[in-house]
Amino acid sequence: MTTAFYELEFLILVFTSLLLPCGIYALLLFKKTISHWTVLFLALVLIALSGIDLVLLQMLTEKAKVSLSTLDDRFFVTELSMTLYILPAVFAGIGINLVSHVLIRHLNRAESRFDHDVHEKPTS
Repeated sequence: MTTAFYELEFLILVFTSLLLPCGIYALLLFKKTISHWTVLFLALVLIALSGIDLVLLQMLTEKAKVSLSTLDDRFFVTELSMTLYILPAVFAGIGINLVSHVLIRHLNRAESRFDHDVHEKPTS
C-alpha cells in the first residue's frame, strides 16, 4: 500500500518542521552569549524553513490525493491539513520577530551614536 508517510518529502518535513527548529530554539534559549549576526542568521533560517515546509506540504498533499491510504488523506487532504500549516506560520512569525529585534537594536545603537556625535561636536 502506498502512502505519503513513506515518502522522502515526509521525512524532510519532519526534520524541517520539528527537529531543526527545536534545535534552533534550544540554541537561542540556552546560549549565554550570542552575536546579533548569529541571531539574524538563525532567524533567516527559520523563515527559509517555513517556506520549505509549505512546499513540502503541498507536495505531500498531491501525493496523498493519489495514494490508496486513507490515513494520509486525513492528514494532508482534509480540513485537518490546515493545522499542519500553523507550524510554518509560527516559524516565519518568530523569524520575522527576531529579524525585527536585530534591526531595531542596530537602529537604536546607531541613533544613540549619532546623538552622541552631534552633542560632542563644538559649535562655532
